Amino acid sequence: MGARAWALLLVLCGTVFLEGIDIAMVAIAIPSIRSDLGLSTATAAWVVSAYVLGYAGFTLLGGRAADLLGRRRMFLVWLGVFLVFSGLGGFATEGWMLVVARFVTGVAAAFMTPAAMSIITTSYEEGPERNKALLVFAGTSAGGFSLGLVVGGLLTELGWQWVFFTPVFFAAAILAAALRLVPPAQAPTGPKRSRRFDLPGAAAAAGAMLLLAYGIVRLEHGFADWPLTVAAVVVGLLLIAAFVGIERRTADPLVRLGIFRTGSVVRAGLGSLLYLGAFMGFQFVLTLYLQELRGWPSWQTAVAMLVLGCDVLLSPTLTPRLVRRFGNARVILGGFLMAFAAYALFLPVGADWSYLAMFPTLLLAGTGFALTLGPQMIAATDGVDLSAFRVALIVPVVMAGLGVVVAVVGVRGARKGRGASGGHAGGSGPVAGGGQPAALREPAAVRFPVSDAR
Repeated sequence: MGARAWALLLVLCGTVFLEGIDIAMVAIAIPSIRSDLGLSTATAAWVVSAYVLGYAGFTLLGGRAADLLGRRRMFLVWLGVFLVFSGLGGFATEGWMLVVARFVTGVAAAFMTPAAMSIITTSYEEGPERNKALLVFAGTSAGGFSLGLVVGGLLTELGWQWVFFTPVFFAAAILAAALRLVPPAQAPTGPKRSRRFDLPGAAAAAGAMLLLAYGIVRLEHGFADWPLTVAAVVVGLLLIAAFVGIERRTADPLVRLGIFRTGSVVRAGLGSLLYLGAFMGFQFVLTLYLQELRGWPSWQTAVAMLVLGCDVLLSPTLTPRLVRRFGNARVILGGFLMAFAAYALFLPVGADWSYLAMFPTLLLAGTGFALTLGPQMIAATDGVDLSAFRVALIVPVVMAGLGVVVAVVGVRGARKGRGASGGHAGGSGPVAGGGQPAALREPAAVRFPVSDAR
């Protein structure tokens, strides 16, 4: 790639790095935010969940908007929205203000990220060049999250507001560079496409995500006011059914349901859900364990979690080599096995564990992150006692274990595919034709959120 192509990729990677570091910094600042604003555990969890809900609920609509309204326009406009509401979060004086700011920031990311991925798929030639761009893009996302855990701890020492103010400066620099480097929209080619949004489908998807998450958060209340919890879950499931019905009947669906007949797409999506859910759940519990149960200051927590940032180095260096040598499926399986081992090793955690006893878990978790996220992107294109911490830690273990099962199925599917084609996953690398893994030759799952929206 030429200098301008690398510069454009740097800008696009800057946005996904911004997302990763933003989520992680807020997560590690949660104990300070909760203490300063007097938030309950449920409200503190919503500060994190609001971003994810906004992101997940509007990503499909964001992909469609990028195609209909222009990738460059959506990228620049929503990067500006991200910048504004990230800064507004730092001025929050009540929990609901922070939740609203995080939700809108997540919505902004939901429109910005598909536009960035679409710019990659249209600006870099399919094959080794695009695969390289996507691996760097995925590695940057993982690196941003891990680095955010460290930076967030250090910034929290200055005041939790700085975890919201800092991304503003970073986003402003990216926006200034993007104005010069992001190419203008090109005239569409090929068959004429509809110019309509699937607003009913987007509303059903966003509503389902919101209600199901609300129902899960309310599980902490046990049987207290259980009818409301059950009602939220039931209505959420009904909205999922409605979404499927809408997508089957509309002429311009957000999701073409036939894509789920492709095993690699389903495995990549399910694998990403399990892995990221396990990782984010683990680091949330780990942060509370270190800061609230152990009483560590945020800077000490940040230094302790520094080893999680090993993926910053491994994602762009080791992971691409392993993918070329063994293929996506085997590398993903290795990442899930490391994650399962990491979280299982942490289950016997005690109130007086030394950092040396925690180190293997942190190292394995960071390495597993490096091995899993990039290949999946290509394949998918109030204080509590120690027993409660242990129960919470079971969730990442189970999710990582389920991820191992999904990854094993992927390995078997990749082996059958090579047997049918006569090729193999290793040895010759991506340039040598037949030796290139099928997932690298055709990163269909990566293009799915954008191309299917078109």
